[in-house]
Amino acid sequence: MATIDLTVHPERLQRTLQRVRERGIRIPTFAQMKNPALIPDDVRARLAQTGLWDVAPVNLFRITWKNEPKVSGGLYGGVNYIELPSSLTGTRARVIALVGKWFPTGAHKVGAAFGCLAPRLVTGQFDPTTQKAVWPSTGNYCRGGAYDSALLACQSIAILPEGMSQERFKWLSTIAGEVIATPGSESNVKEIFDKCWELRKSGQDLMIFNQFEEFGNYLWHYDVTGHAMEDVLKTELGPKDAYRGVALTTGSAGTIASGDYLKQVYPNSKIIASEALQCPTLLQNGFGAHRIEGIGDKHVPWVHNVKNTDFVTAIDDNAVVKIARLFNEPEGREYLRRKGVPQSTIDRLNLLGFSGIANVLSAVKFAKYYELTENDVVLTVLTDSMELYGTRLEEYREQFGEFTAFDAAEAFAGALHGLGTDALIELSYAERKRVHNLKYYTWVEQQGKTYEEIQAQWYDPDYWTSVQRQVGEIDQKIADFNRMAAV
Repeated sequence: MATIDLTVHPERLQRTLQRVRERGIRIPTFAQMKNPALIPDDVRARLAQTGLWDVAPVNLFRITWKNEPKVSGGLYGGVNYIELPSSLTGTRARVIALVGKWFPTGAHKVGAAFGCLAPRLVTGQFDPTTQKAVWPSTGNYCRGGAYDSALLACQSIAILPEGMSQERFKWLSTIAGEVIATPGSESNVKEIFDKCWELRKSGQDLMIFNQFEEFGNYLWHYDVTGHAMEDVLKTELGPKDAYRGVALTTGSAGTIASGDYLKQVYPNSKIIASEALQCPTLLQNGFGAHRIEGIGDKHVPWVHNVKNTDFVTAIDDNAVVKIARLFNEPEGREYLRRKGVPQSTIDRLNLLGFSGIANVLSAVKFAKYYELTENDVVLTVLTDSMELYGTRLEEYREQFGEFTAFDAAEAFAGALHGLGTDALIELSYAERKRVHNLKYYTWVEQQGKTYEEIQAQWYDPDYWTSVQRQVGEIDQKIADFNRMAAV
């Protein structure tokens, strides 16, 4: 079975407690991240004076989907989400997307990083006074990890491919202790893993928080993102409506864990895993490179519950680039207005970063495949926003020229409304097992996992539910830690 190690290391724990006392740090519980009404009034008072991206310990209590959408001084409300109308998506189905922009760092990955760090911090397994925290990533996760590390005044090493957007590198240079740019682009995950092995052998006192294998990543999304999605459905589903599924690019396979939770609440719902057409690993055991930043490739993450996945689809990165320009260039927005897309929607399209666009396209593919109607709801997530891709738009202007009304018409009719149901598989039992078996080559042959555990992931009915049941125990550890720290 899979469980997060909660063994307490007393000596390290005492040093960690001293550090959080010095820094005035309290750790939020999973319960508080799901329901900010549980957050103490004194924390709220400090948040009212704090910017969303400020490196301030109180911002740990903004690791929630329910932040007030303000750059400074915001408190809490409902889940941040947007429903995209049929005039935009070209499908009758209701496509609803949770918005990641209103987390500290501008992406929900700060929550995944917290999910990996918190159990080790409150048990004393990670000592911020002596150890460096290593955050391997294809973009946003290492930003979240570096942010969490800065709050603890501990040294951090952020690892990401050299081909990622300049906005990521520029911000990391001000936060992380060290930034390592590995060869390649979004698809080059193995090079990140190789760098981690190099660091392990370097003799440094460090701890590697590898999101692709850390069940804290899985658990945070299963519990916090899963409950946020359930809250949205409770708000949006009418008496004749039905929730049909959640569509997500796999990335580190953290966010897609929310589908495991939703299936327990809505047993007939589906989980749709998506990737880039230029690197169809899940779809065709394929490989390649692409431009959809933040979704990872060429392997199956250890924490992906493949047996619970119903569909695999792939999105053309050319479509994502065209739609990014359609949504953000003046001629594109004017064209959308003329095509009847509400201005209120157009004004919010900058909430969709590259992976968010790919997620929406994945939801649309699924809706078209099942011929869903206006009574059917499909969920997805906008991991980050175009705030992290401004330099990409500048590059595309230099590469392709100014975005004209003709370009807008082409993107709208082709990449968006012309999206088909090609490059999509409804997984049979044998297809699920094929995808699961791909884990062997990365995780058993290269990363030190065992044959017995990869078999347990498939055959042991308690493997995934055992970690799901740890939320209460982790929250108790956090509560005990806060009490001992007495901040």
